[in-house]
Amino acid sequence: MSYTQEYLQKCKELVEQVSVQEDEIKKVASLFADAILAGRMVHVFGSGHSRIMVEEMWPRYGSFPGFNPIVELSLTFHNLVVGANGQRQAMFLENVPGLAQQILRNFDLSDLDAALVISSSGCNVVPIEMAELFQKAGIKTVGIISRKHSEVSTSKRADGKKLQDFCDVVLDSGAPIGDAMVKIENLDTPVAPGSTVGSCMLINCIKAEVAHLLTQAGRPPKVLTAGAVVGAERATELFQAAYDEHAHRISKMYRQVGIPSYVSEGN
Repeated sequence: MSYTQEYLQKCKELVEQVSVQEDEIKKVASLFADAILAGRMVHVFGSGHSRIMVEEMWPRYGSFPGFNPIVELSLTFHNLVVGANGQRQAMFLENVPGLAQQILRNFDLSDLDAALVISSSGCNVVPIEMAELFQKAGIKTVGIISRKHSEVSTSKRADGKKLQDFCDVVLDSGAPIGDAMVKIENLDTPVAPGSTVGSCMLINCIKAEVAHLLTQAGRPPKVLTAGAVVGAERATELFQAAYDEHAHRISKMYRQVGIPSYVSEGN
């Protein structure tokens, strides 16, 4: 078997791993649809390469408003690698206690919201604290991890807790220990990771189920769609409408920031 075929075979196994989680995926979709139908948002966060899954959810073709993609450049800006804004700093910062609280201080959270936090190991401090803070705010929180990898990894948190300890539902990307899936002859370290493949499948399964629930509820989503599919005029109309809806939804996340609840209630 060639290395290409070996990797593709491993990906087929990831498909099976995602497939057996259909009930959990539908449960997650229900939580997310409830938040969107309530006029609120699903907060989506990932540090490091988990940023890929955040942007896979929204905004891109085949996606729709209702999701708040929280992407911190200090934790995800990988292209410089070394020097200013380099990878060493990003890997250091994603294990700084208290950073998650500073991130979420920017948003007016509600228990009508939902949240999705992605971390392959489930062991880095910032994603764990994000999930913990979401749960403390009464927000239903979903985690995506690589379960095999997480189970043998050591949490960077002092108390040893992992992302899954603060999630109402946990989904598994199916990636192996260490993530990389292909062993090369005469090379002692495997290559070609799988967590992005499995996690992106989970993201898009959730997306499809949420779209179904919103449509069933009489609130079909405004989906970013290519002109080659619906024509240039309709595609432009959908893009503008989707971005407008996102603007209106995200504005609610800032409306009461910093205003004590007793003040806002009095007004």
